[in-house]
Amino acid sequence: MPASSFLRLARAAVFTTVGLGLSLAAHLLAGGPVSVGGAAGGLALTFAAALAAAGRERSTALILPFLAGVQVALHALFSLTHAAPATELAGHAHTGLVPGLGMLIMHGWAVALTALWLARGEAALWALLRRLPLRLRRLLLAHALPEPEPSFVPPATVPRVRHSVRLRHAVPRRGPPRRVDAAFG
Repeated sequence: MPASSFLRLARAAVFTTVGLGLSLAAHLLAGGPVSVGGAAGGLALTFAAALAAAGRERSTALILPFLAGVQVALHALFSLTHAAPATELAGHAHTGLVPGLGMLIMHGWAVALTALWLARGEAALWALLRRLPLRLRRLLLAHALPEPEPSFVPPATVPRVRHSVRLRHAVPRRGPPRRVDAAFG
């Protein structure tokens, strides 16, 4: 089921918030500086990538490599955009574009946990969207307004009872003659 424009924008915004927030926080906690231009570029990069991928439901097998690619791109962007001298970079966990082993492990854990979290949210969102029309229809039918009663009610007529079966013990000779003869008249 394809997503509407609003849903695509909302999903891209959530992915951008989670992906960029994770990358910024991890980069700053590891001691790497992040420039305002790098953060703005990361926002644009992450949102554009997420918007392109937000058209349909995505599984963990697609979210994991996508998030890993975005994290690698953000790491490279943050490393290239800060204006720190090379002597300052020596204390950082990586120098330039090549991260250290500890940073690779932390990025891997962060990407795996975040991808699982996003995949669970994705599955829950699409399950809700599939069930929502049925639930709304049931809710509307349960609480539907009764049909209005007419203000004029015609008087009830007594139904006419028809006897189509002759009684077994009826004597058909009783009563007036069926045919009157003109000669006796």
